[in-house]
Formats: sequence, C-alpha cells, structure tokens
Amino acid sequence: MSNNYRTEQDSMGSKQIPANVYYGIQTLRATENFPISGIKPLATYVDACVLIKKATAIANGELDCINQDISQAIVQAADEILAGQLRDQFVVDVYQAGAGTSHHMNVNEVLANRVLEIIGDEKGNYKRISPNDHVNYGQSTNDVIPTAIRVGSLLALERTLYPALTKAIAAIAQKATEFQDIVRSGRTHMQDAVPVRLGEGFRAWETILREHHQRIITAAADLHNLGLGGSATGTGLNTHPQYRQRVAQLLGEFIQQPLQPAPHLMAAMQSMSPFVNVSGSLRNLAQDLVKISHDLRLMDSGPQTGFKEIQLPAVQPGSSIMPGKYNPVMAEMTSMVCFQVMGYDTAIAFAAQAGQLELNVMMPLIAYDLIHSIEILGNTIDSLSERCLTGISARRDRCLAYAESSLALVTALNPHIGYLQAADVARMSLETGQSIRAIVLEAGLMSEEQLATVLDLEK
Repeated sequence: MSNNYRTEQDSMGSKQIPANVYYGIQTLRATENFPISGIKPLATYVDACVLIKKATAIANGELDCINQDISQAIVQAADEILAGQLRDQFVVDVYQAGAGTSHHMNVNEVLANRVLEIIGDEKGNYKRISPNDHVNYGQSTNDVIPTAIRVGSLLALERTLYPALTKAIAAIAQKATEFQDIVRSGRTHMQDAVPVRLGEGFRAWETILREHHQRIITAAADLHNLGLGGSATGTGLNTHPQYRQRVAQLLGEFIQQPLQPAPHLMAAMQSMSPFVNVSGSLRNLAQDLVKISHDLRLMDSGPQTGFKEIQLPAVQPGSSIMPGKYNPVMAEMTSMVCFQVMGYDTAIAFAAQAGQLELNVMMPLIAYDLIHSIEILGNTIDSLSERCLTGISARRDRCLAYAESSLALVTALNPHIGYLQAADVARMSLETGQSIRAIVLEAGLMSEEQLATVLDLEK
C-alpha cells in the first residue's frame, strides 16, 4: 500500500484503490463498468440498506454467528452513516449490475472499511473484517435488495408523502370552508353548466386526496412482509433458524413499523407485485393531481381574458419579456412531476415482469423509480400547499357574474315548463342576448314570484 493507493483483491484479481475512499474493489469495478447516468443511489435507499446491515449485525451477534466485537463495530459504522457521514462513498450508478449486486457490495465495502478503521486496522484488510463474511453474513443480494426497496419505500412514505398529503388536505379543507358561500358557474365539457358553490369544489378535491391517502396506505401494507432471511434464492442458506424473525423485529423497531418475515421467502424474492401495487396507487394519485392542477390554472386564467374566478399566489415573475406577468408556476410544476411519476410507473411495470426463475434482476430500476416517485410527489405536494393552496383567494364578483349569466340556469326551469320549452328559452337568450328571466316573464311561462324562487342562486 502506497500513500495514495491500496491494493485489494477479489475473485477476478487485484486492483489499485485510492487510499482515501471507503469503498473497495467490487465498487470500483462497477464504476468502471457502468458510467451510464451519473445518478447515484437515493439517500433514503442508502438509509434502508444501512439499516438492514445494522439489524443483521445485531442479530448475527446475538446468535453467535459473528463475533460480538465485530457486530458492535458494524453497528457503530452503520450509525455514523445514518447520521450523515461517508455519504459520498455510495457511488454506483442507478443503472448497474442486475439485482443490485454492485450497490449491495458498495454498502458492504464501505461498512467493512469503516469498521477496520474503528478497530485500528487499515482499510482493505479484509482477512480481518470482510465485506462478504462479516458485514454480509447470512445475506444475499437476492434478499437484501427487495427488503431495502420495502424499507426505503416505507421510510419515504412516512418522511415525505404522508405528511405532505395531510398538509394539502388541511389547506384545501380550510379553503372549502372559506369559499362555501361563493356561487360560480359549473362547467361540463368546458361549457356552461348549472351553478355550484366554489367551496364544494374545494371540498371535492379534499375528498379525492383523502381517498388517495387511504389507498396508498392500503397498498403499502404488503411492504411490511420481508423476504430478509431468504439468503440465496430464498432457501435461507447460511442463516440461523431464529435470524429471519429477529432481523424483522429489529428493522421494525428502527423504522417504527410492524414488520414481519414474509409467509414464503422465495415468493417475496421473485414477485415485485407489492412495488407495482404501491406504484399504481402513486400513479392514481398523480392523475388526479394533474386534474386538480389544471383546474387551478383554468380558474386562475386571465387576468383579463380568462376565467379569473380565483387568484393563485404570485411567487415569481412569469416572463422574460412581458412585464407584470405572473404564471401559475406551482400548478405547472405539479403536472410535470406527476407525468414523471406516471412514466416511472410504466417502467416499474415492465421491470416487474422481467424476472426469471428465482430472481428479478431489474430491482435497481424499481428501487430508484419507486422511492423517487414517493419523494418527488411528497415534495411537490408540500410545495404546492405552502406556495399555492394556502394563499388562494376568490374573485367573488367574477364568480357570481358568470353564475348569473350562465344559460345552464335554464335547467332549473325543467320541472316548471318542461325540457323542450326550457331549451327554447335558452336558444332565444343566446340568439337575442335577453336574459332568461326576461324571456320567461315576457312569454308568461312563470310568474315573477315563481321565477325569483327558482332562480335564487343562493338557494
């Protein structure tokens, strides 16, 4: 070992590794093989992998599968990484060796080399602390990576998406109450429809998001069943009989979730259906978020030539050439993120069906796309709430003017003068510019008192 490099060896030979890095020879090979996107593993995914290594170290130490001193040193190294240290050492591209072996060994090597430092040895002395024999004892990429996707997704949901949804639901509910007495024209097919209350429109969005929140929670329930302990191909090879139960218990304590071993470890390794299910629920939410963001843009359109029934907060100048222009940028950003989530869902679906026999080798793609979907959706909804939803104001007079001028008001006359005669009234109003009220009174179809009651918008 020189001052600048150390020599490491694996089953394929030896290589020079920069002396200052904590990853090892298998990670280096992966960086040489996969200079694809420059996208590195998500922090939440790293957290999940390191939490697994911490739980397995504790369990294997308790079960006398590895030395207690080594177990404790692995836990110390894991805790340091979870606290934010050595994050620049996870360097393998998202698009890598199938199943995630490259990233998995990156984690094992960083932990092993940090443990060597902790015990006063040199990085790379794997005869004393091995990434494979100690950090990875009783484990395989086959069971670690699908478990990391489960744990990472649960962490992302709890950290980002669930709090953001709760915040957005509260913001929309507050606006629903604030706008409940405002009447606006309804619109179907982008044409005038019967009047509605502005507050009820917001209440509908609140209900939609509440239902999506519950759907995602329901879909995520399958993530609590872990295949960890399946080792290679789901056989449980080289694991202690009590290991799978203990690591599930420890991981559950770490993330404060009720985790348990999957009913069939081989099935948990082969099928990506829990991830497809969660991704589908995210896509479903994204589709309605696009609809809501488009509605916000329409209702705010103008200011002189559009609907302008509501005012979205102006958060930045909207044009490089037109002074005084402000755009609904938070709603626009929301749609773009949602389109990306829909694209990720398609990629996940393709990857999930591409497994063969005992393993799905497309898991690195699923890991990144699923966790990233959760996090960008959560961050988007949080920003939309903070910089848009909470600051919406209503243009009360504009809403009422559209409602009173809507030809769809004639619908209220159906029980009194019949559908066909009401249609004639609407046609005459459109052709002559006369109000519905004037045409009905002039034709003697209803009395002034009856008409006032029927066309009472507030009622």
